Amino acid sequence: MKKVFKLLVLIGVITFSLNFSALAQDDSTKTEETPATTVTEATAETTPAEEKTFHQVLKEKFIEGDPIWMTPVLLCLILGLAIAIERVITLNLATTNTSKLLKSVEESLESGGIEAAREATAATKGPVASIFTQGLTRYSEGVDMVEKSVVAYGSVEMGKLERGLVWISLFIALAPMLGFLGTVVGMIGAFDAIEAAGDISPSLVAGGIKVALLTTVAGLIVAIILQVFYNYCVSKIDSIVNQMEDASISLIDILVKYKVKRG
Repeated sequence: MKKVFKLLVLIGVITFSLNFSALAQDDSTKTEETPATTVTEATAETTPAEEKTFHQVLKEKFIEGDPIWMTPVLLCLILGLAIAIERVITLNLATTNTSKLLKSVEESLESGGIEAAREATAATKGPVASIFTQGLTRYSEGVDMVEKSVVAYGSVEMGKLERGLVWISLFIALAPMLGFLGTVVGMIGAFDAIEAAGDISPSLVAGGIKVALLTTVAGLIVAIILQVFYNYCVSKIDSIVNQMEDASISLIDILVKYKVKRG
């Protein structure tokens, strides 16, 4: 189910980004093909200036920054957000009420023994319950083996929780780098225009630098957005790992008491 969800999200965001890029390029093409019309000063004065929507402003900036360089930055944002949202949903679903789970394990031990407790943990979702299930499965080999099994499987569950974070960190680093690359290429183009004109025109220099810097701004904005999601995921993982460690210690204490009662 998770794989299907990820595949649908990726297909959707890639399709959206390609459509957005195509619309932006079509918009620029239409602007270039539109013939210049002469407007009288009276008409220009009487015509009110139309307020541009946020979407229109974004589209204009996207075109001004050159879709060739802005599209990879946009893809970093979309793919990074897709992975980040999937991680946020997964991590929130992985949160377990450990006190309730421990109480259920203790009651199951008193009523039905180890097998009943293992069934109770197996019926509960989350990494903490999975660790408990693995530990209870090895109870016949002794409490020490249960502790080793819990520690070993805890590392496995921690790796599952951190899955996908490396891609978010990649997009955080990649987006500004792509922005800087677009800026450098844009600056080279601006200097080429100055060389071709044979004169340094303030409007020519300012326009070229403005267009070149748009990619850097876009890359930094993408990195900032993804960094917020990344830090949230890291803090959520730390919280879940702390829960796993505390709950594992409590489980060992419960099993020791259970063994003493039976012995």
